[in-house]
Amino acid sequence: MDTFTVRDLRERTGSLIKDAEDGKLSLITKHGHPIFLAVPFKDELIEWGVHVALAINLYREGILSLSKSAKLAELPLEGFMDKLGSLGISLVNYPASEIEKEINPFLLPRKN
Repeated sequence: MDTFTVRDLRERTGSLIKDAEDGKLSLITKHGHPIFLAVPFKDELIEWGVHVALAINLYREGILSLSKSAKLAELPLEGFMDKLGSLGISLVNYPASEIEKEINPFLLPRKN
C-alpha cells in the first residue's frame, strides 16, 4: 500500500491512478495523519461488499492479521478463512526458511 499526502493528490495523480489500476490500496494523509483510503473499484466490492473486499485486500497485503481481517469483514474467523480458501489465498504466509527452522528440531536425522 502506498501513502500519498493531500499535496500528492495534485502532483502525483497519475501514480495514484496507476496504483488503483494495479489493484493496490492507497492511504491518503494530511499532516501525517490518515484521512482516507483509496480502494480500487472492482466487481468484488459489489459482490462481497466493501467490508469483505477491503479485509481480503488488507490481509493479502499483510497489513492486517487474519483475526483483524475477519473482524473488519464482519465474519466469524472460520467464515473468513473459508472465504480466503475459496479464493485460493493462503492462510499461512511463512517463508520456507522459517518453516524449516521451526520443524528442524522435530525431524529425525537422516540415515545414509
